[in-house]
Amino acid sequence: MKFDVISIFPDFFSSITGSGLLKRALAEGKVEIRIHDLRGFTDDRHRTVDDRPFGGGPGMVFKPEPIFRAVEAIRAAAGEDAFPVILLSPQGSLLTQRRVEELARQRQIILICGRYEGVDERVAEYLATDELSIGDYVLSGGELAAAVVMECVTRLVPGVLGNAESAEQDSFASRWANAEEPHGERGLLDCPHYTRPADFRGIKVPEVLLSGHHEAVHRWRRQRSLEKTLHRRPELIERFPLSRHDREWLEGIQRATGRAAPR
Repeated sequence: MKFDVISIFPDFFSSITGSGLLKRALAEGKVEIRIHDLRGFTDDRHRTVDDRPFGGGPGMVFKPEPIFRAVEAIRAAAGEDAFPVILLSPQGSLLTQRRVEELARQRQIILICGRYEGVDERVAEYLATDELSIGDYVLSGGELAAAVVMECVTRLVPGVLGNAESAEQDSFASRWANAEEPHGERGLLDCPHYTRPADFRGIKVPEVLLSGHHEAVHRWRRQRSLEKTLHRRPELIERFPLSRHDREWLEGIQRATGRAAPR
């Protein structure tokens, strides 16, 4: 997996790539991250990357020329152009785990970090293959969003985590989002997790997790996953393939709490 990041703040990524998961993935050769300074693709002595918006208004807008040049240079070096060019923007579609899984199947991804008031619309319309947002809020630039995308995607690169099951069982993971699968809770929020000690300041780990009864443990985890999703992200349950047992259990929650169970 190769990431090419276009930014006016290339130093921003030094700490992110120098620690944690990305550092390990880079050291092991699982991913390659190249940061491109957008100012290096300008043609004036002031290295200008932005200008005032046509029609007036506050702020500055990224010019199209340097961004087009940067992407074209990256494509030329790769010898192909059939890989995603993603503009990080508050106007983009929301980044989801399913979209992350799609990106993880690519060999190379270009990430364009916007700044200021925005990016010339011709970049989004004629250059970017996708426009992504990491949430319904506004950041000062796309650098943090690019880091989020790289972290999410890198976790799914084979061999990075060491244990593939760890990624597959995360919240929102959709590979096995099937109500009859042993890990059918995938696609919902993750269930609660506990470790030693079994009794911490009088707060005890649920007995079922200490029982060694695998079927009971699975049933407990699935129910806790459903319960957490119902309370925190009910819209996810609306899209999830519930089994008959799931519906009966959720209806029991409805009777106990007065909260409507999804259909």
